[in-house]
Amino acid sequence: MHPQILCIGLLLACKAAAVSTTGSSTAASPLTTTLNITVEDLWNIYIGPVQTASINTTVEPTPIPSAELIPPPPLYYPSYLPGAQNPEQGSNNSRLFPKGFWWGVSSASYQVEGAVKADGRGPSIWDVFTHRAMSVADNQTGDVAINGYYMYKEDIQRIAAMGVPAYSFSISWSRIFPFGNGPINEVGLQHYDDVINTCLQYGVKPQVTMYHWDLPLYLQLSYGGWTSEQIVDDFVAYAKVLLERWGDKVWQWYTFNEPHSFCGEYPVPEGYFPRTTSIPDVQQPYWCAHYMLLAAGKTYQLARSMNITAPISIKNNGGYKLPRTASAEDAEAVERAWAFNEGWFADPLFLGDYPSLLKNFTSSFLPEFTTEERDMIKGASDYFAHDAYTAAYYMAPDAGIDGCLSDPSNSLYPGCYNSSYTLPESEGGWLIGPASDPNTRWLHKATEWLPKFLHYIQDTWKPENGIAITEFGMTEPFEAYKTKREDILTDPLRTLYYHDYVQAMLMAVAEGVKLVGCSAWSIADNLEWTAGFTVKFGVQYVNLTTQERFYKASFFELANLFRTYIRD
Repeated sequence: MHPQILCIGLLLACKAAAVSTTGSSTAASPLTTTLNITVEDLWNIYIGPVQTASINTTVEPTPIPSAELIPPPPLYYPSYLPGAQNPEQGSNNSRLFPKGFWWGVSSASYQVEGAVKADGRGPSIWDVFTHRAMSVADNQTGDVAINGYYMYKEDIQRIAAMGVPAYSFSISWSRIFPFGNGPINEVGLQHYDDVINTCLQYGVKPQVTMYHWDLPLYLQLSYGGWTSEQIVDDFVAYAKVLLERWGDKVWQWYTFNEPHSFCGEYPVPEGYFPRTTSIPDVQQPYWCAHYMLLAAGKTYQLARSMNITAPISIKNNGGYKLPRTASAEDAEAVERAWAFNEGWFADPLFLGDYPSLLKNFTSSFLPEFTTEERDMIKGASDYFAHDAYTAAYYMAPDAGIDGCLSDPSNSLYPGCYNSSYTLPESEGGWLIGPASDPNTRWLHKATEWLPKFLHYIQDTWKPENGIAITEFGMTEPFEAYKTKREDILTDPLRTLYYHDYVQAMLMAVAEGVKLVGCSAWSIADNLEWTAGFTVKFGVQYVNLTTQERFYKASFFELANLFRTYIRD
């Protein structure tokens, strides 16, 4: 690996080089120098020792025992156990998904791959987050995760055996460019060659996300990552390598996953990264989003100039938004919530500019998109791709919306809306839906609001090619604390969530929503960011000691639903 130049200042903070010409010991700028730094240096200086898995070569899949593919009751009973009756079983044959509708399961590189230092991968900001800069449950990291870097063949074989037609996964940018720019790591490309080819071998359509939050560390250290305009060209250069390599071999591309979430990480934690920008903290998420949209637009235009025809989209995120009371202020809070969540990204992509409620804040510091930039960004998402898990109630801040807007110190500024998962006491104080695991407090089974959610998206942004639900799922409460495998595999709340979610999608389709596909989160229990492994979204259980995978009841339910309702 070729060394890359990095500035190392006092306390190992990377600053712009400043050398005193007077020899004074009271220079205004920190004393700095320049060093040749390697990928290994980045690991040693900023992260420290990492764990490695006992399995550290690619695992060839072995045949899946037939008994492992037997569904649980009530989908199946042995012939010697007659008489079971379940009034809820059966299908509504008057409803079917449209021809061409697809479904799949999802994952993301840092959450499943492990092998963080293998084969030349450079560190990402999430290696720093989990090792040093954030409070992660049980001090867990992605060092090993579920070892998907070596076990991807088995993972793909297992989902194919359940009839899954599509697999959505992400590329680790720092496996391809260990520094984010500069030298390319061919071994990283060869790994994903084989992941994509294995999907095709098993008849599973690969859907690839270029960026799922794991920014190469070097880009954050050298210029502040997504707060600098430099990120646009570096991302497009990275995307060009992926598009040249796999182009239409990938069935669908996603340029970015949940920009609302990763831009919301800015400013990054003080004391762990150098401060390379003078942008005020409150403005940093909006600069991040601005550069992300420019990068997405340039990447989309690049792909089309290369005659790549595969769909390309951005995965937005958020839940359906309901007023908590009938007050005019709560109705206004709902509108503000849409603008500062989905609208922040969907308006430029589908309507041509930021929503006016957002621009009331950003117009004082963000530049207006030029006509050329607007035209480049608008249409850079073929589908309205949305990670649509749940719903919540929204209401005005305690200080009122006007009071919040006039007080930048208010914790809810600049959005100036609040949210809750319960109705007011005057309406009984009930939850919006059954709660998930306590470590995913944002998530409730609110599937009855999904049709309205999809109608809102279609009516507001009018996506010409339709809507794709790119993530949906549920954490089974306290699953991480169960010790018996049979208890873990029987996941009733997740199973019911998927059942009712699919029925809600069918209802929306019957009402005229153009829904083109969906992908369940996630392929298996994985590292859930700062929640670590204390919460489980997987449709497969992973024994983190042996790395064995086992199907959960919810996976059988999901597969059975799509077998029932998808047209041949």
